[in-house]
Formats: sequence, structure tokens, C-alpha cells
Amino acid sequence: MPFILLFLVPALSMLATDRQDTCEKWQVLDIPFQLMDSTNRPLEVVFGATIRHQEGRTMDVPGFYNGDSTWVLRFCPDEEGKWSLITYSSIPELSGKSAGIEVIPNTDPEEHGPVTISPGNRRKFIYEDGTPYFLLAFELDWLFALDWDNPRDIPRTREIISYVSESGFNQVIMNVYAYDASWGHRTSIRPEYNFARPEVFPFGGNNADPDYSTINTGFFRHLDRVITHLDEQDIAAHLMIYVWNKQVNWPPPGSEADNRYFDYVVKRYQAFPNLIWDISKEALAHGRDDMGYITERIQRLRNLDAHGRLLTVHDYSYCREYPGQVDFISVQDWSPDIYDSTQDVLQRHTRKPVLNIEHGGYEKTMHSIFNGAYTDPAVCLDRNYRIIFAGGYSTYYWQNSAWYEVVYNISELAPGMRPHLSYYRHLSALFAAYPFHNLAPLHSVFAPYGLTDHHTHYLFYCPGGMVPLQGDIPGLKGKVVRIKWFDPFTGEIHEAETRHFNRGSLIGINRPEKLTTPFSVVILEVVEEPG
Repeated sequence: MPFILLFLVPALSMLATDRQDTCEKWQVLDIPFQLMDSTNRPLEVVFGATIRHQEGRTMDVPGFYNGDSTWVLRFCPDEEGKWSLITYSSIPELSGKSAGIEVIPNTDPEEHGPVTISPGNRRKFIYEDGTPYFLLAFELDWLFALDWDNPRDIPRTREIISYVSESGFNQVIMNVYAYDASWGHRTSIRPEYNFARPEVFPFGGNNADPDYSTINTGFFRHLDRVITHLDEQDIAAHLMIYVWNKQVNWPPPGSEADNRYFDYVVKRYQAFPNLIWDISKEALAHGRDDMGYITERIQRLRNLDAHGRLLTVHDYSYCREYPGQVDFISVQDWSPDIYDSTQDVLQRHTRKPVLNIEHGGYEKTMHSIFNGAYTDPAVCLDRNYRIIFAGGYSTYYWQNSAWYEVVYNISELAPGMRPHLSYYRHLSALFAAYPFHNLAPLHSVFAPYGLTDHHTHYLFYCPGGMVPLQGDIPGLKGKVVRIKWFDPFTGEIHEAETRHFNRGSLIGINRPEKLTTPFSVVILEVVEEPG
């Protein structure tokens, strides 16, 4: 699995040069540089390195201050071969230091590199090595807070992330920092699950009395542990740099302190191969900033991020107005006709993936934190399927982990209080068996929502109350087709029949009586082409 490889140097005022080390492709390499003597205003020190591949490609990678008179150059090589670096700095002792790095193939079969956009289908995500990436996200805003006071381990983080990973989710939507919220049945929350008003703070001081002139490097060393663990579990960290409605006492937008914080986050986390940037949760919904500020933040990030990680903004009003500024479109759409509205967004943005990052479905199993528009587990699942069958990607929320209450030990809950995460494991398994990367929405008279590769597979999402599958699918004419019914609630596949469409392309398939779930998926597999 991926891990942080430390390239350690002794505490010297002048560092050894021409050091040679080895790391694997897509590993995070930390190279610390420590001074014997402290310096005033260490956060203002300019520090970084020009890193050159043997074929001539160069990267200008900024470093960051890590406390204790130590600066770190963090780098993630994306090419095998020999790399060399030479540092630059506003402090002479940190400037002109050189090293060599030999990058060898990655030995982890589960490591595929950063998430990126498919060059062959701009609406789909892939990993850098070309492996398809079926984005299925899980909201965990307060993930940073679970183990911040444990210097030795992150047991709560590991416990809840194990559930997330085992349930088929491969992206966590999280805040760098959040403080509190004005909603929720607080008296129902057990103290060990209440992470509101954390004592830790990313700046000096605390949220009530901040010292914006400095950065709490200890806070970020802990956040490193969290994002590293996500990387080890092959989960993308969708990192929202700001959040405006979680009572964080942020410095004024565009101020020196604001820029210092923003730049520090970008410098520190860009190298992680599992990192996806998000400027702010609900970026324009709370009156703190405007589109000009968000655009300036994006341009600032692009200039600093030598690794070129994907970027979005949790605000469709911005993404709609400035789609060229983001790598994929984020939508917060609660509408009841979620399939049609997702289709509308995809038709407007034909060369961008679309993620409904918050669709109003917040599963409730215990007490309410925020009900949104839908709380029933089956209804929340239904909305995820409709988004996916429209061609988009979706996000799951459980009320008792999405915000300041984080029930991290789910297995200790009574069965009736646990979230229905198995539903999403089945969803993920379905699109592993029938890769979403190869499928596009299918529209046919009388047929329900469909996805197809236009060759061997036709999938139809049959909503509640639909008994027969009807429609005219010209691509099936003359073919022999195996028909299966998938149960989204159990993951079972029921074989129904094999049919030869020798008389035309009209389908009329009755739902099996033993399949009693509120909705289902029909899978048509072409097993024989016309001879």
C-alpha cells in the first residue's frame, strides 16, 4: 500500500549535497531540511526545489515549514527513472542543496496513481495508469478531529475508514477544519461521538481567540496522518480548504493571514496522490465571498500546485458560470426529479464529469442532525442510483457521521441503528462487474433509465412500482440476450431467461415475483451476435 517515505537528513546548518535515494513511483517522498539556528518569521521563508527528470521535464515544487526550524520538500514522482533536485530559498543555508532520486516501479498492485480525467471520455474519471475510477463518495467533514489529541495512533480514524472502504466508497469528502454547526439534536449525542468545538485549531491560539500570524504545524502533522491513512486505503481525500457555515473564525478573505493559510495547505498536501482539491464547501451560499475571490483562489492554487491535482468548487452556481476554471462539475441538487436535473447538467457540460456532491438525501438511523429533504435509507439509495444512471457520480451522507457527530465504531451499534452501508457495497460491486467507465445513458421509448456500452451490456434502473421492463432497443435486434435482475438491497443477481430477439427489438420483460424490493436493475447481456 502507499506510504510516506522519509528521506532524513541530520540537523545541520549546511546540508550534504549529492545525496542519492530510491523511492517507488507515486510514493510521497518527504525531504526535511533542518537549521541549527532559528529564524524570524519562518512561515515567510521562500523555500522549494527545481526537480528534473532525466528526460528533461522539470517541476517547481514549493516546500513548507514544519516547525522546529525544519522545512520539508514533499514530492510525489509520477515517472520512473532518475530525478535530480536543487533547492532555492530566501535563506542562504537552505539554498543550492542537491540530491538525486531513483524512482522505481510501484510494487503495490492496488496503487494506480492520482485520480484524473479520462482523455478518451472527458465525462469519466480514471486513475493515472488508465484504470477506471468509479467515484463513490462518503461525507466525513470532521474526520480531522477524531484523533487529533492522540500523538501515537489514529484508532478512531482507522475504525470508521475501514467501514467506508469495505462498503465500496473510494472518496471521502472532508474539511481541513470545521468548528461547530447550529443544527442537530445535541442532547441525543453521546459525548464520545461529539466532535464539535475541537480544541485544536489550524492557526495559533484557538477559534475564539485566534492568532493568525502563525500556523499550528502540529495540527497539520496530524492531518498528514489522516490523509496518509486514506491513501493507504486507496481512498481519495476530497479536501475542502474552507467551509463558511461551520462557525470557523477565519481571517478576512484575501488578507495576508488568509493567503498564508491557503498557500500553506496547497504546499503541504499537493504531493499526496489521493488528493482532490475543493476550494470551499458551499462556496457562494453564505455571503462571505464572491466569484472573483473563488477565481483568484483557483488561480493561486494552480500556480502553487506543481503536481496538478484535480480541482472543483462545491457550488454549482460557480461551476456553471466558470466551467473552464474547474476540472469537474460539482452540483448540490435536491430536486425530486434528480435524474432529469443531472441529465440537464451533463448536457450543459459535455466534457466534464459531474458529481452531485450533496443531493439532499441524509440517511437517518438514530437521531437527527440535519434531515435535509430525504432521510429514508431506501430513498437515499434510490437517489444515488438515479444520479448514476443519468451519467453522474454521487455522494452518500449518514447523519451520524457527516458532521460534528461522528459515530466511528459502527459495529457496536444495535443493528437497527446502523447505517445501511451494505447497499453501497452492492452498488460498487455492480459497477465493478459492469464498468461504469464504459457505459453511457440510454434513452428509449417506454424504457426506464438505462446505461449501455452499445455493444454487449444494457442496464436498466426500474423504479418502485414498475412491473415489466418495456422499450424498443434497436441494438438488440437479431441477438441472443441473457436477462438478469439485480437486487440493490442484497446484491443478489436473479437469472430470469435467455431470449432471442429474432423478430425485432421490442423488449417486454416481467419482473420476477421473488424480487420484492422497492426498485431493481435489469441487466441484458448479449451472448450471441447474429450469424
